[in-house]
Amino acid sequence: MASQHPSQPGNRVTTGGARDERAKGAVNGGNAEEVVVLDDTAIQRSLTRIAHEVVERHDDLSRLYLVAIPNGGVPLGRILQSKLAAIGDAEVPLGILDTTLYRDDLSRGGVRPPLRRTEMPSSVDERIVLIVEDVVSTGRTIRAAMDAMIDFGRPTSVQVVALVDRGHRELPIKIDYVGKNIPTQVGDKVKFRSKGTTPSGELEAPFEVVVTGGGAPRASRSGERGEGGR
Repeated sequence: MASQHPSQPGNRVTTGGARDERAKGAVNGGNAEEVVVLDDTAIQRSLTRIAHEVVERHDDLSRLYLVAIPNGGVPLGRILQSKLAAIGDAEVPLGILDTTLYRDDLSRGGVRPPLRRTEMPSSVDERIVLIVEDVVSTGRTIRAAMDAMIDFGRPTSVQVVALVDRGHRELPIKIDYVGKNIPTQVGDKVKFRSKGTTPSGELEAPFEVVVTGGGAPRASRSGERGEGGR
């Protein structure tokens, strides 16, 4: 596989179709570099592929229910919702579920994270729930989402959609639909981010996923899938 690595530490390298990105300086004392592993075009393409996979796996799309985890999962859920409508001609409901109070690591770090909004349009009883998350690592956020969902009913099954799976799982959480697998070191940072927000504070396009750290993956050819949160 052809690849290109920056000759100077700290350069910003783009992949997944990104164009004309500006180089950024090194962070953390010059020991880390920032790599764009998915740009907005690649993210849209990944979600289109995932939408096709969802349609292929489910005969009755009316039973589906998207549940997005704030913050990154919300815009991804909205995009996936629109693509399912276009591809499968299905109006799939989208809920937003804050998992903060259901996490098992709240006491770590000594700072209580702020609560985020929960908006569930209906019960999840007898529905096939697709949890939508931007970056999955340990699996603890997904587990917390499953615990939180009990307050809204009993789904028939729960599946997980992740734009990025960076590995380092601590719990036996399976990702059913993944946009890109990215090998990382434990200390690396993987972030889904946008260039702006809506008046309500929601992330808005264009989006990108970046990896920061000494073990950041090298750039690959445009459109190549990597091998390989929270």
